Amino acid sequence: MNIPSATAETIAEGARILRAGGLVAFPTETVYGLGGDATQGKTIARIFEAKGRPAFNPLIVHVADRCWVADLAEADDRFEKLARAFWPGPLTLVLRRRAGCPASNLVSAGHDTIAVRMPDHRVALELLRGVGRPLAAPSANASGTVSPTLAAHVAASLGDRIDLIIDGGPCPVGLESAVLDLTQTTAMILRPGVITAEDIARVIGRIDIAREDPAAPKSPGQLASHYAPSLPIRLNATIGAAGEALLGFGATARATLNLSPGGDLKEAAANLFAMLRALDDRGKFTAIAVATIPATGIGIAINDRLERAAAPRL
Repeated sequence: MNIPSATAETIAEGARILRAGGLVAFPTETVYGLGGDATQGKTIARIFEAKGRPAFNPLIVHVADRCWVADLAEADDRFEKLARAFWPGPLTLVLRRRAGCPASNLVSAGHDTIAVRMPDHRVALELLRGVGRPLAAPSANASGTVSPTLAAHVAASLGDRIDLIIDGGPCPVGLESAVLDLTQTTAMILRPGVITAEDIARVIGRIDIAREDPAAPKSPGQLASHYAPSLPIRLNATIGAAGEALLGFGATARATLNLSPGGDLKEAAANLFAMLRALDDRGKFTAIAVATIPATGIGIAINDRLERAAAPRL
């Protein structure tokens, strides 16, 4: 399909499609999102259908300014501190839905909460302002598969199931946002990201790591099997076995591809999904072996994605 570049005209066309109830894939700093008007229930149902996403898995609602959240949710002082510190940016905050919240109940998947974030990407923000409404935007790929960091990834995964793909180039962060639940007395990390638990604790104090319930997730990214290529993944590899592709990190010898030869976790995060896609070739390999990633800082988020990618398939 034709994938137009992100021009003023393309963004305006995307906003027109979204206001009319259509679906538009667009870049953010994290991954490409599959956007739909969060206030239109039929549009949200179409997002779930296009992705093959289970209806119990909630969506993140994107806003162009933190003042938009007042219409959607009940925000406390912790929200204000975190939004000032990290928005726009890769942090999603789970809040209580406000009475009369205009967002479709489908985005909350049966919960009385709503997940919101403000993306740090020019195209995403211009599109949101053009629509003038919040957009639900999960990753623009078939549910459970490797997230898209290029417009071509979206086209390969979803094809003609959506109305427009806006090409804004590669996503600079490359991992989905961290998700923090603010509906309890002690905030809880539901999904790790490049904004780390330590970063968040410096702003609001003590936080917890949530125990997951894959049958009733409060945010995206909590399913046991997720972010998975078609080939099986073997973690903490030092060498590649016969037939395996080896995804290295740092000084890994004879790596097929290397997330970061210099051992930079930020670079590794940006490369993770694109390299998993590049190695997911059944004509060349039987599996993907992945070198050990340090479980510190951003490495915690990278390991979270890899462990889910390696989990038994649902």
